[in-house]
Amino acid sequence: MPTTLPADPRVESLIPRMTLEEKAGQLGVFADMVRPFAPDVNPETNVRNATEVLEQVRAGRVGTLFNGVGAEAGREIQRVAVEESRLGIPVLLAADVIHGMRTVFPIPLGEAASFEPDLAERTARATAIEATAAGIHWTYAPAVDIARDQRWGRGAEGAGEDVYLGCRFAAARVRGFQGPDLRAHDSLLATAKHFVAYGAVSAGLDYNFVEIAEGTLRDVHLPPFKAAVDAGALAVMTAFNDINGIPASANHALLTGVLRGEWAFAGVVVSDYTADMELIAHGYAADERHATELAFSAGMDLSMQSGFYAAHLPALVESGRIPMEKLDAAVRRVLSLKAAIGLFDDPYRSLDPAREADASWREAHEALARDAARRSMVLLKNEGGLLPLRRDARIALIGPFARDLDNIEGCWTLFGDRSRYVSLEAGLRAALPDGGARLRVVDGCGLEAPLQGGIEAAVAAAREADVVVLAVGEPQRYSGEAQSRTQIVLPPAQQALAEAVAATGTPVVVLLRNGRALALQGAVRDAQAILVTWFLGSQTGHAVADVLFGDYGPSGRLPVSFPHDSGQQPYFYNHPRTGRPELPDMKEFKARWREHPHQALYPFGHGLTYGQVEYGPTTVESPAVAWDGEAVLRATVRNSGTRAVEEVVQLYVHDRVASRVRPVRELKGFAKLALQPGEAREVEFRLSRADLAFTRADGTQGAEPGWFDAWIAPSAVAGEPAAFELLPPQG
Repeated sequence: MPTTLPADPRVESLIPRMTLEEKAGQLGVFADMVRPFAPDVNPETNVRNATEVLEQVRAGRVGTLFNGVGAEAGREIQRVAVEESRLGIPVLLAADVIHGMRTVFPIPLGEAASFEPDLAERTARATAIEATAAGIHWTYAPAVDIARDQRWGRGAEGAGEDVYLGCRFAAARVRGFQGPDLRAHDSLLATAKHFVAYGAVSAGLDYNFVEIAEGTLRDVHLPPFKAAVDAGALAVMTAFNDINGIPASANHALLTGVLRGEWAFAGVVVSDYTADMELIAHGYAADERHATELAFSAGMDLSMQSGFYAAHLPALVESGRIPMEKLDAAVRRVLSLKAAIGLFDDPYRSLDPAREADASWREAHEALARDAARRSMVLLKNEGGLLPLRRDARIALIGPFARDLDNIEGCWTLFGDRSRYVSLEAGLRAALPDGGARLRVVDGCGLEAPLQGGIEAAVAAAREADVVVLAVGEPQRYSGEAQSRTQIVLPPAQQALAEAVAATGTPVVVLLRNGRALALQGAVRDAQAILVTWFLGSQTGHAVADVLFGDYGPSGRLPVSFPHDSGQQPYFYNHPRTGRPELPDMKEFKARWREHPHQALYPFGHGLTYGQVEYGPTTVESPAVAWDGEAVLRATVRNSGTRAVEEVVQLYVHDRVASRVRPVRELKGFAKLALQPGEAREVEFRLSRADLAFTRADGTQGAEPGWFDAWIAPSAVAGEPAAFELLPPQG
């Protein structure tokens, strides 16, 4: 159930004493120019200098500041707020702390590949410890958007294309950020974003329009937000996009109808950066005053950076366009949030310079970053058991990421301690005897452009080596906000390098660095081994070395489908059935592209280990399942290899006949098993009627009686199904 904000008598005593300007001020979120500011990541709209910001705080016109850092200067902000403003209301200090603070963890998409929500909870907890030590109360994370089009760059910030996986990780990250006690000095308020359907922007183009069926909205894009709210999230951020013509930041049906009404959400709704201002550009609002009225009336409590609420809310209330009761309700939510995290009791909570200077967490967090990074990698291919590598082999580490330290953190990392980042070269040399005397490192090309003599040097190194480790992929800036791509492929200079190195005949291990699924081509696709490394964060080099040399066996699985070609987008494994499916005996008149079948090159859930894992048949305890009963499904999983493995066992279901066409498969459960050589374990999953529910043709939510197929399998396309029937209710 969602967390509630308890009534606080101090809040109730404040509201009648506040002027309209002070009330509007509590609903304003502005750039923190008092403290060292984060790198410029947004347009400079309504930006004030430090003196102006403090003056606004003194006047009670600022409720929240964001993207500043530092305990000492944060104390000064709070001192001005509580000692020099008329009512002494403390300020919330927020920031975009997405996947690490000083210690950078894998991008959320990469971490989702671990299929370990507990891991995400632990890295979020570590992030909260570091962020709150730096004077931050509130993070604008997690992003819980479902991304089914890999052209969209912000898929890197979420958990991929699957709803069930997205829900599990959304809840885990909220729990991790906030911890068990919101009033604790290391509790970091979480924000579920971007509400809603931001991952469904047309053509994968960031900020673009969204046209979406109600059933898809409710079955795919809303559930991760509900999971975050149920896990205790007290903040939700609106999206930039419109939904069927109504911008998300002024969408009353969603902000008030669904969020406040259906879900009983008691927390605050904050706009994304100037999203209320953009109502004008959408053509939905005529001017600033109109945009303010529309956004606030729809249910958006806090306006970020535009200044619209401060400028126009008082007049709108005075004119009767917005009821005072509605304004007071929004202010009450903001003040109650401040009370809930203890700011009225201790305005200097999380503003302790001594704690900020204490780095006793560093060793533990670096160990966690290393473990998270290696658990996030996905082994796509390993022909002939090329991996793990021998430490006595002659290795050529080739590619623009070999020595690079500028492209290991991934998007939305504003505060990482770059002095602690570990390159691929440093990681490999640390893992090799004599500092890697037999390791040769060649860049070969730049991230996007050839290097003079680069390919020639790379080819020479490849010919002298026993194996090539080819470090290629996307530059960091290719993923994240405003980084949509039409062709989700390697830059041409890197592809040319790969072709030249492969032509030497030396075996190639591709280390793929990426913030989305990529359409692999030529020598990269055909390499003997491919390891997806995403953007792994601070401990990149050490973690990759752990996997390459077999100190840790790969255990990650794809949270997104890798297509054959960019033109397949949007592609997702759980697409609805068609009337002309992929039938092997039909050659032409079926769902296909001329160039490729209607399937992935590497499907959702795919990933190899260094062992040999075998699945027994999926069995169902009883083929007849009562309406209020459970389907019990089992399979035996065996490690028949000689190395210990961690295997992600996945449960998929298909509803054969329903009032709306259903997906070919849907993930409904997973479990990660540690198996010793020769060990076999029986895995059991239980499904209730609620697990089979969907938005039906009449708009209601629920399951329908009938037959279902179920697979316990290593990926979304593997295995043979077992069948069970959900019986209709009795009586």
